[in-house]
Amino acid sequence: PMMRIIISPVSLRDGGSSTLRWLTLVGITTLRRDDVWGTGPISELQRLTVSLRGGFKQTRSCLVFYFTGQLDAYSEKQFIEYVADVLKTSTSPAVLDLSKIDFLDSSGLGALVQLAKQCSDQKRSFNLVGNSRVEQTIKLVRLEDFLHLVPDLSTAIDQLAAEQL
Repeated sequence: PMMRIIISPVSLRDGGSSTLRWLTLVGITTLRRDDVWGTGPISELQRLTVSLRGGFKQTRSCLVFYFTGQLDAYSEKQFIEYVADVLKTSTSPAVLDLSKIDFLDSSGLGALVQLAKQCSDQKRSFNLVGNSRVEQTIKLVRLEDFLHLVPDLSTAIDQLAAEQL
């Protein structure tokens, strides 16, 4: 079987002018035959970084992405790359389920805006679902309409499925 080794860069300042840098093993996953470099549907969440896990599945003609952990400066690059790679494999509408995200900072918001722009450029419908913490952060910067924030996953999927009819 093909294996994918996931590594992550780590930097540490020693208090002076020196910065120590190294790579740390984040995880090893086995790629299934139907995976396109690890972008096929998965039954368990993949570790994207030390603090962020993600996965997706096809539900009622929508791609539903699930994430847990922290969407911040440390994880935003992997988050964007993961979602963009999966979106390349389909033209289905997308739902980003962030209801299990513990922390969202300005870098995470920037990643969401970037993905919203990509979806708009591709004429792809999408919705975003969050928990109270995520919703509060998005509403604080008045991005709820731009990011298509909806109250729950079933509403998000129902809206996008209705658009397909």
